Amino acid sequence: MRIIKKATLAAYGERNPQAMGGLDRWFKATRTGRWKSLADVRATFPHADLVTVRSGRQVVVFNIGGNKYRLITAIHYNRQLVFTLRVLTHAEYSRDDWKDVL
Repeated sequence: MRIIKKATLAAYGERNPQAMGGLDRWFKATRTGRWKSLADVRATFPHADLVTVRSGRQVVVFNIGGNKYRLITAIHYNRQLVFTLRVLTHAEYSRDDWKDVL
């Protein structure tokens, strides 16, 4: 998979260094993936969730760092692209206000 906006991960890691290890592991595993569906994603990341946001679009949310962080992505399986949209703490994610802006 080709990951768009690795800078999103790097910027979050600079502000929250404790998240960087989990984000790096996600990046390496995702980069080597050849996903064609959510089932393929879950073969690598069993706890990945498909979430529908306010716009009606669907995003895939990954648990990072032992469930401390959430990485929100848009995956285009046909083009083998993963767009990194947001990285949030578990508490920020739970507020659900991020769904209104995606």
